[in-house]
Amino acid sequence: MTDMSHSPIGQALRRREDARFLTGAGQYTDDVVLPGQTYGVFVRSPLAHARIKSITLDAAKAKPGVVAIFTGADLQGIGGLPCGWLIHSKDGSPMKEPPHPVLAQGKVRYVGDAVALVVAETVLQARDAAEAVEVDYEELPAVVDITRAATAGSAVHDDVPDNTCYTWGHGDAAAVDAAFAKAAKVSKLQFANNRLIPNAMEPRAANASYTKHDDSYTLYVANQNPHVERLLMCAFVLGIPESKMRVIAPDVGGGFGSKIFLYAEETALVWASKRVGRPIKWTAERSESFLTDAHGRDHATTAELAMDAQGNFLAMRVHTIANLGAYLSTFASSVPTILYATLLAGQYKTPAIYCEVKSVFTNTAPVDAYRGAGRPEATYVVERLVETAARDMKMAPAQIRRRNFITSFPYATPVGLTYDTGDYEAHLAKAMAIADVAGYAARKAASAAKGLKRGLGYSCYIEACGLAPSNIAGALGARAGLFEAGEVRVHPTGTVTVFTGSHSHGQGHETSFAQVVAAKLGIPVESVEIVHGDTGRVPFGMGTYGSRSLAVGGTAIVKAVDKIIAKGKKIAAHLLEAADTDIDFEGGSFKVKGTDKAVPFGSVALTAYVPHNYPLDKLEPGLNENAFYDPTNFTYPSGSYVCEVEVDPETGRTRVDRFTAVDDFGNLVNPMIVAGQVHGGLAQGLGQAMLEGCAYDPESGQLLTGSYMDYTMPRADDLPSFTVDHTVTPCTHNPLGVKGCGEAGAIGSPAAFINALTDALGVRDIPMPATAERVWRAANGKA
Repeated sequence: MTDMSHSPIGQALRRREDARFLTGAGQYTDDVVLPGQTYGVFVRSPLAHARIKSITLDAAKAKPGVVAIFTGADLQGIGGLPCGWLIHSKDGSPMKEPPHPVLAQGKVRYVGDAVALVVAETVLQARDAAEAVEVDYEELPAVVDITRAATAGSAVHDDVPDNTCYTWGHGDAAAVDAAFAKAAKVSKLQFANNRLIPNAMEPRAANASYTKHDDSYTLYVANQNPHVERLLMCAFVLGIPESKMRVIAPDVGGGFGSKIFLYAEETALVWASKRVGRPIKWTAERSESFLTDAHGRDHATTAELAMDAQGNFLAMRVHTIANLGAYLSTFASSVPTILYATLLAGQYKTPAIYCEVKSVFTNTAPVDAYRGAGRPEATYVVERLVETAARDMKMAPAQIRRRNFITSFPYATPVGLTYDTGDYEAHLAKAMAIADVAGYAARKAASAAKGLKRGLGYSCYIEACGLAPSNIAGALGARAGLFEAGEVRVHPTGTVTVFTGSHSHGQGHETSFAQVVAAKLGIPVESVEIVHGDTGRVPFGMGTYGSRSLAVGGTAIVKAVDKIIAKGKKIAAHLLEAADTDIDFEGGSFKVKGTDKAVPFGSVALTAYVPHNYPLDKLEPGLNENAFYDPTNFTYPSGSYVCEVEVDPETGRTRVDRFTAVDDFGNLVNPMIVAGQVHGGLAQGLGQAMLEGCAYDPESGQLLTGSYMDYTMPRADDLPSFTVDHTVTPCTHNPLGVKGCGEAGAIGSPAAFINALTDALGVRDIPMPATAERVWRAANGKA
């Protein structure tokens, strides 16, 4: 049992959900088997860009076990997959939104584009039949290089001849130009933020069924936000009333953003399930995941920082070309704009900032949010520039940062955000002490004596989490609300079930949310059950992404608990023969102020459901409350990372010798879960910096990194034993004082690593991923 002598908040409780995962008792979408279930397999384009001249199905339909085969022609008249954020170009014109058909119609636009859905009795029969589908293609030139997409001469979409979705600007360009004109020093970098493939442990999967007697659908799907999935599919694509669609996202084996979006596969399965009158199940092969899961990052950027003679930042100017892939994915348009440029102030009081982003279509898989979503790209720009500026100014990296830190809060940045609180010096000082920066010179000398190069790099990041509020986001182009919902149901025995619109796929909600409720009600954590991921049980919700769950979803739950307590006071007042204004609630008991008269929470719960001698004319039975919460601002976690690397110039092998991460996430509900999130984020961020890089053939558009033979994921021996710690400045606008923590590690670590590596090699830049070949070339003057 939980030790209730101390509040559960702040305790490093073991994750309750891990018992079922570690014993194989998890229930994932692929584990779902429905009566009469069939299997779906998708026929996919082998070409990056081609016209579909004809599709012949006769041989495929004659294969054993085939139930049905559908092509884009069958889906004519239904909507395409929508984009959830409208961006306007600098000239005020709306972004180009070409159709995104569920199955390709007329053209295929990337390798893996779905052309047909084969439904059969077994998955092997479906695969055999899929191989027999004959598609006659007229191959077209592929657009791959984002820096040339606008002038490629080949249009991914015929109605977007220059392949440009929008050219967006943010900030005061005139003020920036004026600041650059009087600058004593300008530091400039050109670099790419490399394209990444998400690679969650569980591939995407779906199982869709149709019930004829009430004309309803049920979709099991590996997804991060089932209510949003239902809303988009029903309202924008299939025209199904939401009341006729139940979406269940059971245990989900990781997402990292890639399972936020509405995809063609589950949409096609729902549509087809009515046509065949049986459930249809599809689980992606890993090769399909490489081809078709929404990819991340993929920017080409030129960035400049203007300074005075003392190293004070005057202005920043950033120009970025962002790859959207072949189609607009669900939130693709917002990632390189609203979630990117607004974070370019970083932790610094730079007076003027201007960012211009051109987002282009290419014949590659769609690109959308991936762990951090715009914030890692912004942090990489800022922290690479700041480190380079320190070298240009011959200042210590920590010195130039401290000279330009924001120190007074709240602080309105020149790119539209208002930081409510922070203490950047505190986590930088702590990180430097833990990392033993003072002893670095001796370690560098020791490495040199062995013929090795050693480097030290910093990254001081800030991110905006819990995207909000809805009215401001709506003004910036969001096509959905950004609130969260929670329901708290107290049972007659005093146990509690919480229904949350947030979704857990590795974050530990079943533990941390239970800790919050247990602390508020003064009951054991074991008495709180958390339910999520089912539109048939949860009132509503926007899901989990952008490190929003505890700050937004947790606050909705707290507000519902507050209503429970308020009603409980009225019941307790009746039981204690006092006025409800004289009742306090603490430690799990309702007490009359100034007396020893009290009644425990469990007794109040029972009375709510057994209302004998109960003022039914004034108080209805039951103890069940709902709440919606729409934040007034983002939360702003920040941190300082210090990375130290050792390089063998003869082989190019780079070893991360030590990595220190000190983060400010506000109040911590479960420090162990937070540390785990940071560790995972650091591994992903270092994976991007050191190893991971998605590559397409520049001429044919074929994916060259389509398996683990070519796409290198970080392994345990690639990483050091991380040292993580924290400082605390509580968020000022949510009752828990919490900030997001799930993406921080992936946001701050790439710049820290590249800053350390360029320090070791004495070069201005090295591309990510910094493979052994690239490092060897840089170390030996052959870059």
